[in-house]
Amino acid sequence: MNVSLLITCLSDQFYPRVGRAVVAVLQHLGCAVDFPAAQTCCGQPMYNSGYADDAAALARHTIDVFEHSAHVVTPSGSCCAMVRRHYPALLADDPAYAPRARAMAEKTYEFVEYLTRVLDVDLRELGCRWDGRVTCHDACHLRELGAMGESDRLLAQVEGLEHVPLGKRDRCCGFGGTFAVKYPQISGAMAGDKAGCIAASEAPTVVCNDGGCAMHIAGACRRRGVSVELKHIAEVIAEGLGLMDAGSV
Repeated sequence: MNVSLLITCLSDQFYPRVGRAVVAVLQHLGCAVDFPAAQTCCGQPMYNSGYADDAAALARHTIDVFEHSAHVVTPSGSCCAMVRRHYPALLADDPAYAPRARAMAEKTYEFVEYLTRVLDVDLRELGCRWDGRVTCHDACHLRELGAMGESDRLLAQVEGLEHVPLGKRDRCCGFGGTFAVKYPQISGAMAGDKAGCIAASEAPTVVCNDGGCAMHIAGACRRRGVSVELKHIAEVIAEGLGLMDAGSV
């Protein structure tokens, strides 16, 4: 499989280890991975704030950048949802880009769904082992992809890993991109509730597959004295396959 990595803004700036883990896992599974350096923001912040023209300009740029990619894989469910669910509608009236937006949507996948739906990975067969106790937060945008809970399938295949259910798992963490900026009191209260559920799980590690959620939840936990480490599932798998040392940068 030929795969292009859509790293996303937050992963690129704050969680580069996630990108390295995604590449390491995909390569281990036999994929040839490239990184188009001209990629920028997918346009979701502008789209969510009502700036459709600006979002459309970034959508066109992203489509141009990944025009010749066979598959596009991203570690972020929210950015994947932007490309797959909103690009076709955003550019529906553009005769030059409407068909290209649909083609881009059809070949773009969130990391976990690419492993489960395209590669049909069984981590047990690969000897993946990661010793520890985790709980899992699903980003809300996974609903748009029909991928809620798909991380559970992969985590259940990891030897040595104990998965503790997170209370109120279906609740938003409160980040919501620009929502956290526009409504900080509401956003902060939601994050505090999520931090309380994480503390109740007594799991030292939270698997969170979206940079925005991870940043928001980590801040809420730190402010409330909840000592946890947040990891993307790509990091857990990479560590479990011996492709990356635990805690390495």
